[in-house]
Amino acid sequence: QVQLVESGGVSVQAGGSLRVSCALFGYTYAYCMSWHRQPPGKGLQWVAGINSSGGGTYYKNSVKGRFTISRDNAKNTLYLELNSLQTEDTARYYCAKGLVEVDERGQGTQVTVSS
Repeated sequence: QVQLVESGGVSVQAGGSLRVSCALFGYTYAYCMSWHRQPPGKGLQWVAGINSSGGGTYYKNSVKGRFTISRDNAKNTLYLELNSLQTEDTARYYCAKGLVEVDERGQGTQVTVSS
């Protein structure tokens, strides 16, 4: 059974950094993966995507240069490093199977940025 489990979300001050992780269970193939987020009262937003090898990465304009998506296929883990955090980055962050689309996703991890 496929399962995605996010972790690492915390409350931080603006300008801070953190890394969220996504453990992948039950996957026998390295698919394209992505991170999405849902700010309070808003819809789901695509944040970043990564191809199966990790050699290709793609970002939402507002996070480009601040966030870094990466993966360790040997550990079946996806990462998102968040730097220079802004209050607008406050959201529940989800990892998903798919480069842009959400084929499957986890329960999410909460990131709260305070000013």
